[in-house]
Amino acid sequence: MQKLTVAGRLIITALIIGAIYFGFRMFGGQEALKKLVPVTQTETNTATSGTDNASNPAEPSNSATNSQSAAVADEGQKTAFNYTPPGPVAGKLKGVVELGASGFNSFIIRIDADKNWKQEKAEFGNSLVMENMASDDDIRIGLKKYIGGMLDYGVSGKDIHFVVSSGALKSEGTQKIINVLKSLKYFVNTVTPEKEGQLGLKCVQPPKFADNSFVADIGSGNTKISWKEGSKISSVETYGAKYFEKGTTDETVSTEVQAKVKQIPSDKRNLCFIIGGVPFELAKKVRNGKERYTVLDAPSAYKLDNAKSKAGLNIYKTIAETTGCKQFVFDWDANFTIGFLLDLP
Repeated sequence: MQKLTVAGRLIITALIIGAIYFGFRMFGGQEALKKLVPVTQTETNTATSGTDNASNPAEPSNSATNSQSAAVADEGQKTAFNYTPPGPVAGKLKGVVELGASGFNSFIIRIDADKNWKQEKAEFGNSLVMENMASDDDIRIGLKKYIGGMLDYGVSGKDIHFVVSSGALKSEGTQKIINVLKSLKYFVNTVTPEKEGQLGLKCVQPPKFADNSFVADIGSGNTKISWKEGSKISSVETYGAKYFEKGTTDETVSTEVQAKVKQIPSDKRNLCFIIGGVPFELAKKVRNGKERYTVLDAPSAYKLDNAKSKAGLNIYKTIAETTGCKQFVFDWDANFTIGFLLDLP
């Protein structure tokens, strides 16, 4: 090859290339190329299909997104809850103060003759009353504040009510509040855990969902689980979110909660309306604007750091796992004391 002229080398190279070309065609080279083309196109379409992914190559492919969605669904993907309760026609203002295991809460609602209602105002206040660290004067000042606020809003004095939660009845400080209220000439209504659960259901469960849902009220002092069968409301009580204060273990609580929620009929487990202090904290993390109803994330999605919230999350997790319910709807306006107002003649 070294003795060949440049022209000779070019001629030989051309002959070799020509031989390779004709040989490739003779042995099906074009068909091989055709078989390769669709594979390349499929990969390209998968990577860029959809306008969002096409405009941003950094976005994951549809197949990857679908896999992620499937994983989320396995963990309990949220489904939107679209419902608007009927509002009152005209109606009357009524107020209630809840004396709970963690302090005072007050609510003003407008309610009509058909028991349709709308929350007009709510106040949530923490108090040292339940820890026996407040004097009678402290209690009197706090109660007068709530009463005065309701009167200023337009609620008649005879339409202001006081209800002691069943959890608060277990606290030594509750009797202090009752005595002060009596000195102010107010009557104090007390409820059993069973009654509290029933009142919570009357407030939070829309009638159209009575056939496929139950209600969970996770309070500080206790948790109430309730459901409706025909005209009867069944209610059971179990541990509240402050169980850790008495050294009760998560496992002990989970075992009892399981036993209680297993009483819920299987056809009532599709949906849960949930209220209470810890559900309030969970809903705050995922609320969309000022929506009335917030669908909670799956229990595994929450990372909480304080003892009470962790305890309440343990109760929520146990309810979810035992019932298999995938949709827990928190109602920002509901409270068992509003159920008390709805129960009045």
